[in-house]
Formats: sequence, structure tokens, C-alpha cells
Amino acid sequence: MPTSIQENRAHGLTQSWRWFGPDDPVTLADIREAGATSVVTALHDAQDGFAWSTDAIAHRRKIIEEAGLNWVVAESIPVHPSIKLGAPDAEMFTEHFCTSMERVAEQGVKTICYNFMPVVDWTRTNVRYEMSSGGLTLRFDAIDFAAYDLYVLKRKGAAAEYSDDVKKQAHERFLQLSDAALHDLEKTVIAGLPGSALSLDRDGISESIAEFDGIDDAALFANLAEFLRKAVPRAEACGARLCVHPDDPPISLFGLPRVVSTAADFRRLLDAAPSNANGITFCTGSLGARRDNDVAAMAAEFADRIHFTHLRNVACEPDGSFIESDHLDGDVDMVAVLDALIKEQHRRRDEGREDWRIPMRPDHGPLLLDDKEKVTNPGYSAIGRLKGLAELRGVMTALEHTLARPRIRTATTA
Repeated sequence: MPTSIQENRAHGLTQSWRWFGPDDPVTLADIREAGATSVVTALHDAQDGFAWSTDAIAHRRKIIEEAGLNWVVAESIPVHPSIKLGAPDAEMFTEHFCTSMERVAEQGVKTICYNFMPVVDWTRTNVRYEMSSGGLTLRFDAIDFAAYDLYVLKRKGAAAEYSDDVKKQAHERFLQLSDAALHDLEKTVIAGLPGSALSLDRDGISESIAEFDGIDDAALFANLAEFLRKAVPRAEACGARLCVHPDDPPISLFGLPRVVSTAADFRRLLDAAPSNANGITFCTGSLGARRDNDVAAMAAEFADRIHFTHLRNVACEPDGSFIESDHLDGDVDMVAVLDALIKEQHRRRDEGREDWRIPMRPDHGPLLLDDKEKVTNPGYSAIGRLKGLAELRGVMTALEHTLARPRIRTATTA
């Protein structure tokens, strides 16, 4: 019996960890000590939309493997704004994306995470919000965001997009914020969070938003479908699996379109290119930040096209605000999500697929203990993610144990 259970534990989701390269304050040695076997990374110094060099990719892989780890997911090869805009040079930048994908796949990294969020990547308003436990977490405050949009950025047309009640609350909040608090809010919202290619000032983000005037959800999705039409066959040819990251948060920001936010969005996206090379990065926190998303049901529905998963949790508020909670707390039923993913992984293995393993990573984590005093990437400190990985590993082990029991009983009876 023990041998069978141990074998099934080894079949849990691939336990990976995001690493931002040699300048990341969390080292590869730290990642190994945390118990992860694999790394999720990108060439974070090459985020301009042009093709990554083969030498740089090979060098990054060498560093990771010399540390005793595997590079399992490229997160993220950037999708240039021209592709999202459907601009005249979109085809050129799609070619650069595909070249990077092919070069990464040549190095054995077959899972390619990307996003299609216009202008702003993942967005928060506070990166040191105090939890009831005393830890510091990430928060998106809908009123703070509206206050910035309406009364600091003063975006054209913004007033028509908010209710009178939200505008009133936002104005009151704006009057309460000190100059220092407004500076921190702006820096958090538009200066770029880890993994984002965004690094803009106030004029820059205003100009970038204005470029999307006239592009609604339908137009943005048409540009995404055109991108997939060209990229998916190239992915199939090199054995890669594309997996789009959901919008984060899954609502319109700055009046910009969003097309990867709901189950309906996923169905449309997967139908646009019906290939296993066109899949999903299933981010429980991003999807969970929208109260009408049933994240566990979505995991079950789309399991066969989930190639990678970010596991984190959120506690939502009625006005659209949320905090990132501990991994097993919050509004997402993490046990049900993991159950769906592990069962899908067993199904793939039983089919004899070589790509049956689904990489996961503990996404984000609160600042805990002495990490509060260290220089860290917001959301990517060591101790909070170590705690999250340990909790998720415990759930996966219990689920694998339960799935193993019928097989063990059958073998014993025989």
C-alpha cells in the first residue's frame, strides 16, 4: 500500500515557482528549498515584443538546470500592443512572438503563457494591505481605482462609466488621500507590477489608453482570433501549447476592453482555434475576483484545455474590491479546483499522453515574518509562497491518496 500511495503522490501537478531571473531576490536555491521542482520564467529584460535570442534562452535554461531545477513554462512571451490594436505592424510582431515560441520550444519548454490585456497588465491599488493575521497582502480597491481614474488621471469619458454613487465615494476618497498616498497609488496602478511589460508615467498611460479609442470587446477579440489563427499552427508544428492568462482583474479598467474574463469568453476563445495548442492558463485568483465566476465549475468544464495553473485565492467585496487571501481561504473552492485538475491529469496519463503533467505554481503570497523588511517583488516574496505551496501540496497529496484507494483495494482483492 505505501508504495502505491507514494507513486500517486509523484503524479500530482508539477510544483513550480515563478522566478524573475538572476536579479530576483528569491534565488533558485530558495526555490529548491521550498520544495518546488520546476521554474516558470521568461527573459524579463527582453519585453519589447521582438524575438528572444536562442543564446539567451539557452543560457537561462542552463542556469536553471545547474541549480537542479527544470524550466517548465515560459511566462510570458509578450504580445506587442500592435497585435492587440490590429495595427499595420501586427503581423511583424506576431512573427516575433512565434519565433520566440519556437526557440523556447527547441530548448524543451513547451508551455507558453501569454496575456491579451490592453495597456495594463495585472493591476492592484495596494501592495502592502494588512490582513487580520498581520501579514501584508495585495488589494484592489475599486473606489481607490475610480478616484485615480476620475480625479488624478482625469481620463476623458471616465465620468460616464461610473455610477453616481461610485463617483461620490471616489471624490470623497480622493479628498482624503495625502499627496504621498496619491503618489503610491499612481505608482502601484501604472508603474508596472512584476511580470508586466508596463512602465508608464501619467502622460504615457493616457496616450496608450487613447490608442484603443474605438476598439471595443468585439474588435479586441477579433484581433485575438487573428493572432491565434497565425500562432496556433506554428505552436502545433513545434509541439508547443499556448495558454492565455485571464484578465486580472476580470473587469474593464480605464474603459478598455476585456475578452478573457468569463466562461463565455473561454468558450469563444477555444472555439476560435479548436486545437490542443490553444489552451488556458487557469488563474484561480484572477477568475475568482469576479463574483459571478464559478471557478470550480470552470476548472471542470475547461480541464482538457488547461495547460498551466496559477493557484491563489481572493476575498471579494460587493463593490468589486478584493484582497488576496491565504491560498486555502477566500471565495475560491481550491479543493474542488485541484480535484478537477488532478482527475484531468489522471485522464491524460491513462490516455498515454506524454504531456499529461499540468504545471502549477502557488501564485503570489502575503508578506510574512521578516520578509516584510526585505526588498521583494510585490506578491512574490519567499515565505508567503512557501506557505501557499505547502498548503496546496497537502491538498494534492490528500486527493491523490483518495484516488489511489480504489486501485489499491482492487489490487489487494485480486
